[in-house]
Amino acid sequence: MQIWPAIDLLGGKCVRLQQGDYQRETVFADDPVAMAHHWKDQGTKYLHLVDLDGAKDGSQVNGEIIQRIVRETGLICQVGGGVRNDETIRRLLGIGLSRVIVGTRALREPTWFAAMADQFPGQLVLGIDARDGRVATDGWLETSQTLAIDLAKQIARLSSHIAGIVYTDIARDGMLTGPNFQQLAQMQAATSIPVIASGGVSSLDDIRQLASLNTHAVIVGRSIYEGTLDLRAALELGVDQQ
Repeated sequence: MQIWPAIDLLGGKCVRLQQGDYQRETVFADDPVAMAHHWKDQGTKYLHLVDLDGAKDGSQVNGEIIQRIVRETGLICQVGGGVRNDETIRRLLGIGLSRVIVGTRALREPTWFAAMADQFPGQLVLGIDARDGRVATDGWLETSQTLAIDLAKQIARLSSHIAGIVYTDIARDGMLTGPNFQQLAQMQAATSIPVIASGGVSSLDDIRQLASLNTHAVIVGRSIYEGTLDLRAALELGVDQQ
């Protein structure tokens, strides 16, 4: 199981939101690049980057910071937030990002996303953010009527080249209450696409339970910033960091 430390970018700073609420923001660092180096020093080979400005309004104010993180750390990085057209996908992959996460437009135009996945095999990730089991969009500001599991099944039928699904339970995100193991297991059972768990991870016990479910990967955020989860200890559990 891979572990991906998260760096969420808002206004050029490293922040965390609670339940995706932009009014409940905690700033953890003024220098996200330095934070990326810190997590690299802890032993990770992966970084999960989120452009919260892009997710909310499609702006690209954090583009230079993302490029510096990729270039200076040499880590395997994926990014999501505001990726809604072909040009943005090509630009992000062109600066050295390993994978690009698409959420809102994948829900609205599944055939477009599948075509992009076929064009960039193994480099696009489906971002499914769920509120009460239904897909949220536009930086979690809107909730659709589409069930998260139904979207995963639909996308899987359309393309076999999708790198993974980042599945986030919004109610758990940033709350340190533990993942929604039940919904995660249902998502894993619904599709053969590798599932990356996100939201609520708070302890080594959570990491162990996710591993016992054969979860492909997990994203860790607030827990490693507030110290309820030691990243180095998590990596020492024997997870895949190759």
